[in-house]
Amino acid sequence: MSASSVLTVSDDLPLAVARPVHSGKVRSVYFLRPDDSQRLIRERGYAIAPQSDLAIMVISDRLSAFDCLWRSDSFEGVPGKGAALNAIAAHWFSTFDANALMPHHLLEMPHPMVWIVRQARPVMMEAIARRYITGSLWRAYARGERVIGGVTLPDGLKQFQRLSELLFTPSTKGVVRDVPGVAETDDAPLAPAALREYYRAFSLQSEAQLDACVSALRSGFEIIEDKLSASGDLLVDTKFEFGIAPSLSGGEELIYMDEVGTPDSSRIWRREDWERGEPREHSKEQFREALLSWVDDRDMLLDARRMEERSSYAQSHAVPDEFFLDLSETYTAQAEGILGAPLPRMDRPREAMLDLMNEQFGLVP
Repeated sequence: MSASSVLTVSDDLPLAVARPVHSGKVRSVYFLRPDDSQRLIRERGYAIAPQSDLAIMVISDRLSAFDCLWRSDSFEGVPGKGAALNAIAAHWFSTFDANALMPHHLLEMPHPMVWIVRQARPVMMEAIARRYITGSLWRAYARGERVIGGVTLPDGLKQFQRLSELLFTPSTKGVVRDVPGVAETDDAPLAPAALREYYRAFSLQSEAQLDACVSALRSGFEIIEDKLSASGDLLVDTKFEFGIAPSLSGGEELIYMDEVGTPDSSRIWRREDWERGEPREHSKEQFREALLSWVDDRDMLLDARRMEERSSYAQSHAVPDEFFLDLSETYTAQAEGILGAPLPRMDRPREAMLDLMNEQFGLVP
């Protein structure tokens, strides 16, 4: 792919919105006006509550790692990354529908870089499911910790070992304040006992709703795990996010949000590598590992106290192109393997999205 096919700025589309665009690490969210939301629900036939608020989510090819955005010598983003992530997550959401799992926020993908979603009130945690002992789980275990995610792990486990049960290890989103024992930073471990005791602080309405999140996490993980296993891939760990949205029957319902089962939010290994005792990352983790080997000072990337220094380093240093191109190949191969079809090739995606939003959705003033 050429540099012109890479989309890194995704928050500048001149769409009619109700409030300022939210630009995250990877996606930008355009919150639609109530009248446009209701019009599209009618025109597009979305099977959701008619008073629902909608949003346009535009994915980018930006690469975030260690909480910083990175660029390579020739590319500002990873070629094909956004389209691959959108396609993979949309496939899993469709598979969840086919298996009658909990509803999700995705309504339509009219362009490889665009989702139409329903807005929801987010649950203020990242729900992480772990099947193998690796990464931060292994580091905690190697330090002597045995109670992780509310489960007591036995002595004698080896790195990369498959766990006897799926672990739920929630983490913080850095938005909950003044809750005893809960860190006010992003990605800090969150004790399940604290989550249960102070569930309202995390925008949950009851302990039963928390149990529903855990059940949906397990069901979603197992479906993705089974499908990947059929092609020789192992789902090592992954992240889910949940929200609460109006339901068709009145009241509210819990739904899946964000993305699911992508190489950005998951660790994925090839079974043959794991069986040899040498698992290799086939996800964003491969870039993180390459980056750790490339920098002179690994601690800069790992020490949260050096965030300002790390951000400055990422802004002033371009990584080798091969890091981005290898990751592009991984994302594309994952998507095409899951979909059983090639990903669309795009040039100048911004112009195509604008035409679509104007002609089909009437959202360009």
